[in-house]
Amino acid sequence: MTSPVIGCLPVPAVSLPSKEIAMSILEKIRVLDLTRVVAGPWCTQVLADLGADVIKIERPGVGDDTRRTSPFVQDANGNKTNDSAFFMGCNRGKRSVTVDIATPEGVAIVRELALQSHVFIENYKVGALKRYGLDYESLRALNPSLIYCSVTGFGQDGPYAERPAYDSVLQAMCGLMSTCGLPDGEPGAGPMRSAVPIADIFTGLYAAIAVLAAVIHKQKTGEGQYIDTAMVDVTTAINGHLALGYLMTGEVPQRQGNNNPITAPSEVFKAQGGYFTMSAGNDDQFKRMLQVFELDPALAQEHRFVSNIQRIKHRKELHEILEAQTLKKSVAHWIEQLSAQTVPCAPINDMKQMFDDPQVRHRGIALEVTHGSGVQVPTLRSPLRLSASPVTHRAPPMLGEHSDEVLRTVLGRSASDIHRLKEAGIV
Repeated sequence: MTSPVIGCLPVPAVSLPSKEIAMSILEKIRVLDLTRVVAGPWCTQVLADLGADVIKIERPGVGDDTRRTSPFVQDANGNKTNDSAFFMGCNRGKRSVTVDIATPEGVAIVRELALQSHVFIENYKVGALKRYGLDYESLRALNPSLIYCSVTGFGQDGPYAERPAYDSVLQAMCGLMSTCGLPDGEPGAGPMRSAVPIADIFTGLYAAIAVLAAVIHKQKTGEGQYIDTAMVDVTTAINGHLALGYLMTGEVPQRQGNNNPITAPSEVFKAQGGYFTMSAGNDDQFKRMLQVFELDPALAQEHRFVSNIQRIKHRKELHEILEAQTLKKSVAHWIEQLSAQTVPCAPINDMKQMFDDPQVRHRGIALEVTHGSGVQVPTLRSPLRLSASPVTHRAPPMLGEHSDEVLRTVLGRSASDIHRLKEAGIV
């Protein structure tokens, strides 16, 4: 496959690297990233992990909104950088280029970079990039093979298309919060959002999947395409069986707290020194669980507990019987005993306990990488584990860290031209 010439420089042909010549599956793919906060950056971080050259465009002197949320990385002299834990959690492995797209020359630079890229990803408000000539139709006219992905709250059309959106807004609107939290009538009852921005993160993952599909399509046909990724679509879809249950029966799912609505027991129990969760998902597991707690095996034949359906109906009574036993010994004791009987269970860990867990340590999820400031900083290992094309783990970029490098190597700008752009505040 030959490389089509667009603008003044050739765009590398989209040919996925073979096992023999490459370590990272997307190493020949360049992604221009005009996203910020979580959903869009999460998408491009996945692509960076898979080896894509992700060029993140940020505002000079300001950068991504998440750079201003503490805690911050400290450099070798103990000074705070503008790299926060929030930013670092969503921008691993990218190159940062600062460009002011409010200026004509800044827009021209971004357009040039788009012509040298295979994928363009943005999460601006609907229609906002059209005024700069950075919308899909404008760029497709220059680069017909471009894959263009828009990430928005409500999609490109419809009555809410122009509304602003945050994770909590979509969790509320799309039913997630209505199913999380304690049931009415209990102390502290009410809708509850998740601690992590789950609507944002799932949207980023779905956007990454769509981009990967589009890359494969482009490899087969040479065609680019437009991807409309909406948080409202994703957040509704991840309701899964709860949403389908409603569509099938018309019954609105209610908040269950920590109870699994389709299995009992499957909830949180208190023990000496803390809490743990366990789930007996079938009759055999239930019988083995009774054995661990030294309860009468005849309970498994009692009408209240003889089947999972009955155990759900009598969940509260069953919980009281079980917790009377769990309170007698430590969390660690019950985890050991239940695991030995292959009853699914786990302690409820805080972050420190989680990172100290032997399995988490064995999997090497916590990593250290070299930051642009010269210090070692923590990052999280990508959950993507491929034997033939392993992911790469590189530190998130400092603001504008790669501006000179990208302008010089991708766009062929001279040192004097780059100096002029800096003096003018364009980069």
